[in-house]
Amino acid sequence: MDKLAILIPAYNEAQTIEKVVKDVLNVTKSIDGTVIYVYDNNSKDSTVELARDAGAVVRHEYAQGKGAVIRRMFREVDAEVYVMIDADDTYPVEAIPEMYDKVKSHGVDMVVGDRLSSTYFEENKRPFHNVGNSVVRGLINSLFKTDIKDILTGYRAFSFEFVKTFPVLSRGFEIETEMSIHATEKRMLVENQVIGYRDRPEGSESKLDTYGDGMRVLKTVLNLYRNYHPFAFFGAISTVFILFSLIVFFIRVVQPYAETGLVDNMPTLIVTMILLLIAVISFFSGMILNSVQAKEKRDFELALIEASNRKKELSN
Repeated sequence: MDKLAILIPAYNEAQTIEKVVKDVLNVTKSIDGTVIYVYDNNSKDSTVELARDAGAVVRHEYAQGKGAVIRRMFREVDAEVYVMIDADDTYPVEAIPEMYDKVKSHGVDMVVGDRLSSTYFEENKRPFHNVGNSVVRGLINSLFKTDIKDILTGYRAFSFEFVKTFPVLSRGFEIETEMSIHATEKRMLVENQVIGYRDRPEGSESKLDTYGDGMRVLKTVLNLYRNYHPFAFFGAISTVFILFSLIVFFIRVVQPYAETGLVDNMPTLIVTMILLLIAVISFFSGMILNSVQAKEKRDFELALIEASNRKKELSN
């Protein structure tokens, strides 16, 4: 079992991977038992050779997508502390020892490398990325009542318990959103650590699709809110349908009936009754799913205990 595992997902990062690996090796000299893992995701350039020559353990994930790579890393690597960092040389490796110490000595489950509180908005040359980061951060912190400063950062440290109990469902860049919400909802200890940020070097291209990945992130937020807060989600739908059906029923059915004594808008009456039925079904669906979610929370606590016991066995 490694003391510290540095996890670096990589896809066509030949321009920067060698520097990142060597910088990490230099900054972690004082942490015995550190191993750097570069997980290659079907690179077409010399990423693999450069990473191996620089001193990293190179492994492969052939299913394309960052989520698939992280699933493989979390499944295969056993370590007391994990630090995940991108291969594009945009994050300062000097923060690794402090992030390691927060997990190792203070029992933090996830340390979030917070770019947005430092130089991100000045360094990042893609304005829609700036807007997207701010929107996603505000939306998640509002919906999930948390205070994570940088939802989409790829620079994080994790405990063994987090890594071994985190169900990786996303395949792409929405994985960071999933991590942030999972940690919050499972009441795991999360801390923000302000880090510097520098834009990619000239010639290095981002794999992030601003609009496509942005929409997938928003879809992930909505799906996770439905999964973690089913009663609030379906209760909101129920409320909308009840209000709409009652307003239409009053205007199109009750008022004309009061004036003429006849139900002139029979189709409207039928539609409003259907909408009211949908509202009732949504309400009770939310109640049932809320009970299921409560059971999942209890099961997760047992999974945490199992992960802690496994960590002790591996450490001995």
